[in-house]
Amino acid sequence: MKKLLEKLPFYNQAVLPYHYAQAVLASNKYHHPARGLHVIGVTGTNGKTTTCFMIWQMLNHAGKKAGLMTTVAYGVNHLKPELNHMTTVDAFTLNRRIADIKAEGAEYLVLEVTSHALAEYRTLGIPFEIAVFTNLTHDHLDYHKTLANYRAAKGKLFKKAKFSILNSDDSATEYYTKLSSKYITYGIKSGQNKATDIELSVNGIKYSFGDMIIESSIPGEFNVYNSMAAALVGKALGLSNQQISSGIKSLKSVEGRMNTIDEGQPFTVIVDYAHAPDALEKVYNSIKGHKGRIISVHGGAGRRDPSTRPIRGKILAKNSDIVIITEDDSRDEDPNKIAAGFIKGAESAGKILNKDLFKELDRKKAIKMALDLAKPGDLVLILGKGHEKTILRADGPHEFNDTKITQELLRRMTKSNKH
Repeated sequence: MKKLLEKLPFYNQAVLPYHYAQAVLASNKYHHPARGLHVIGVTGTNGKTTTCFMIWQMLNHAGKKAGLMTTVAYGVNHLKPELNHMTTVDAFTLNRRIADIKAEGAEYLVLEVTSHALAEYRTLGIPFEIAVFTNLTHDHLDYHKTLANYRAAKGKLFKKAKFSILNSDDSATEYYTKLSSKYITYGIKSGQNKATDIELSVNGIKYSFGDMIIESSIPGEFNVYNSMAAALVGKALGLSNQQISSGIKSLKSVEGRMNTIDEGQPFTVIVDYAHAPDALEKVYNSIKGHKGRIISVHGGAGRRDPSTRPIRGKILAKNSDIVIITEDDSRDEDPNKIAAGFIKGAESAGKILNKDLFKELDRKKAIKMALDLAKPGDLVLILGKGHEKTILRADGPHEFNDTKITQELLRRMTKSNKH
């Protein structure tokens, strides 16, 4: 019944009073647990999780006790995996976890904040000290309907926060500056704080940032932006340059974010969570220097904005030698129908079905196909699910993790090659 109601165009607005009441009850039940914590909220289309991890790692590395709540994991010292396919959890779970984090002695909380959560009042009662904006691109329009609505939903965070840190290279920043009581900006092309002398490689990034040198072993120009935002949070909280730079450098990886899988195979395999058009573009930009072929495995979730499917198919086709379209969290939508949108986009960019474009709706078989097709020097990209531990099909969740499955397949492959 709920699934049918959710298809009504006015459903999301109709249930807002219910969400508001839930948020009030949850905050009261757990005695407003965020009060007394230094809360840093990070929002944006892409980069939220990595930025949160960088801030959390930097604070803990500096001897501050910080809690973390993201798409990937939550906790203080020992992180627990986030098994829900949700970034900012429901108001009751959110407040309960904040209470637990506070009980563990945390003074800081780094919270990944989505537009859905802001629109549905899930963060009501949380006193944000710092709000970070990464970027805003086409995403979640199945829920928000227009980009303006999406932008406005995220704007609620900057209205609430005492201080905002904004990506000056993103056009939405002009809008958020008008909502922020106090802010600073960062960027590569513009901003009050700019990255210069940028060095990018498959092994990470290095650049000058004012009177600091920032290094990270997480590759990609987008991680220059993420680490700049983290560094400015450090500055705002009074950390020294040394604490900021060494803290960011000490984060070696974030699960499901540009993770290289090495089981001794003669080609490179990377698993990444990218599933929005802009995130896919950024992944491909980060591996531009690769000399061999690129083989990409990707699919789309059901009950999510279908207009991005042909766009993503085209991005995959333009940047890959071989594209394999597969399943993602199809939920109760026909996986063939989802795949058709991607295939249409890929064909518009010149790919030919069953030649350099394939459809394999069993995700494990799709990954195996990509690994079997790979030759020495090639790069296999497995995109869309990243850290997730399950895949949601019509009959419910099934255990599935891209990294684990890829490792198993590669081990079998390298073992059989030895015999």
